Amino acid sequence: MQALTKYILFIALIAGIWGCKKEPIEPHFDLNNYDLYPATAGKDKLKTNEQYVAILHANLFQTALSANDIFDLNNCIESIGDKELAREVIISNFMNKEGVQLPSEEEMDADMDQFIIDTYIRFLVRIPTEAEKTYLRNYIQGNPFMTPELVYFSFALSNEYMFY
Repeated sequence: MQALTKYILFIALIAGIWGCKKEPIEPHFDLNNYDLYPATAGKDKLKTNEQYVAILHANLFQTALSANDIFDLNNCIESIGDKELAREVIISNFMNKEGVQLPSEEEMDADMDQFIIDTYIRFLVRIPTEAEKTYLRNYIQGNPFMTPELVYFSFALSNEYMFY
């Protein structure tokens, strides 16, 4: 009787060890596939002052800047010690000129995602990541005084805009 009990316990122990194997569970996530682009999109060459003002003018007015104006603006930037301050003044002057092509606040609010995509393409020559779109959308919606002019101003002063 003891031998039978030991035999049954031995069989139960073996069955318990082999029968209690946990099968690995493969995780399953429902994710959307997105094309990812690096934040700088491979931009590693600093624009010259001439390139900066010519491209800035083209982005804001959708027309080319004359060679004389490029020369004058370069001299303006070179004559000021603080280059970022010089760029701020130039952007501000461009924004106050007649002919600058800005979307209205109503256009910006009507299709915020398209405004953000268009702005990235216009200034940074790339499509924004989902994180960038979400951040900028939340920032614009969270700041009632944010205008397309301020968004464009910010993009024109960004570090990425300084490179190509």
